[in-house]
Amino acid sequence: MAHVIGIDSGTTGVTALVVDDRGEVVGRGYREFPQSFPRPGWVEHDPDDWWTAIVSACSQAFESAAVDAHGIAAIGITNQRETTLLWDRRTLAPVHPAIVWQDRRTAALCDELRDEGWADHVRDRTGLVIDPYFSATKLSWLLDHVGGARDAAESGALAFGTVDAYVLARLTGGAVHATDHTNASRTMLYAIRDLEWDGALMERLRIPPAVLPDVRPSSGRFETTDPDAFFGATVPISGIAGDQQAALFGQACFSPGATKNTYGTGSFVLMHTGSDAPVSSAGLITTIAAGIGDPVEYALEGSIFVTGAAVQWLRDGLGIIEASSEAGPLAQSVPDTGDVYFVPALVGLGAPHWDPYARGTIVGITRGTTAAHLTRSAVESMAYQTRDVADAMRADSGLALTELKADGGASVMDLLMQTQADLLGVPVRRPRVLETTALGAAYLAGLGEGVWASKEEVAGHWKLDREFLPQEGDAEARYARWLQALDRARGWARS
Repeated sequence: MAHVIGIDSGTTGVTALVVDDRGEVVGRGYREFPQSFPRPGWVEHDPDDWWTAIVSACSQAFESAAVDAHGIAAIGITNQRETTLLWDRRTLAPVHPAIVWQDRRTAALCDELRDEGWADHVRDRTGLVIDPYFSATKLSWLLDHVGGARDAAESGALAFGTVDAYVLARLTGGAVHATDHTNASRTMLYAIRDLEWDGALMERLRIPPAVLPDVRPSSGRFETTDPDAFFGATVPISGIAGDQQAALFGQACFSPGATKNTYGTGSFVLMHTGSDAPVSSAGLITTIAAGIGDPVEYALEGSIFVTGAAVQWLRDGLGIIEASSEAGPLAQSVPDTGDVYFVPALVGLGAPHWDPYARGTIVGITRGTTAAHLTRSAVESMAYQTRDVADAMRADSGLALTELKADGGASVMDLLMQTQADLLGVPVRRPRVLETTALGAAYLAGLGEGVWASKEEVAGHWKLDREFLPQEGDAEARYARWLQALDRARGWARS
């Protein structure tokens, strides 16, 4: 029996899944790592923490599956996207902590680009909007603020990459500097229809071509591991995709209109649009969907910056809960929020608003408000933000939303899933395997090495855990109240 491992290097931890050739998850590993917040609006990681967590998570997964690295047919990598890193090609040592996708330090540079009239160029060429979320302005900041970095980059001594490219370099001992189409499409530097780095943006941001990785399809052999880096084994690395595209693949959303939402640190709604790359007029972005070759396929995406992170803030910032797993039961202990609405714009707002200056806002608090009401308002905010995106998605795509496939850690909460179904008016379907990012990476790698023959075979492995159907109630009235609270969050930045 063949086994594939999918490695998901996420925002707060690494998940590793060992998947057999029947599509069954037979081994799991997980290891958290810390984030740092050196200034308000800044978010960084130590890349060595990624690597330590990857080794630990893979070791746990191998042990639980009763296999070792020599028994692995392929490795798939998926990753937090947009997070930006520069490293020395020879030593693989980072020259600065990684700047995480949540980081807002380049908001002023983004303002400059908009003022200079770059918005249409960015949207037409990259499918994105100008925002600190994406990699391009982060890379420009590193080149400007790390001593000697620009000269070293121009000479070819430094490599830029998103997390996947760095993990690939570490796994191969620096033998390859590459990424895939999906991750490249998140940099705000990649022309998604022409499949090339955009020279005009590179020139404006003074990014030398020598620092950029090769771009390849998501499925197919990238390289093999250096035995010294991967448990003494030489294993093909044959699948790479950004985490949300990997989740779309893991949810078997292969046809136009198929839609999923991953409820993680942030939430990410993706609708497959096939070979069509629609230009959004409602605040969404166009991105490349993970694929197994030509032609390239696309998706509309709504990126919500803070969903599960709001629960983490209740835990770590306010001390309302001791563990994230307490949020669901505590939220369900009250029948409603007591008319409390929490807009978790803790790092600004993503799609469809794209407001880096919005701030977190809680409205409706009274003397009777309890920790349970606040927690429920945080849980419900995930569903409201998804509705914001879904409405924009239907308008942009012209495609009907007939169901939503849900995954990610927060999707275990039945309250959230039912609230989501009520707000969208369509069934919400939760699979048995919720770690669909790592699962999608494993599928891409297995397809690249022939473990599975086709996407149709992969789709046959998708299994339903529970379906949530819309119920009659006051969902529309509550959504109207949410929109009022949302306006307060954005108005605070304008005042």
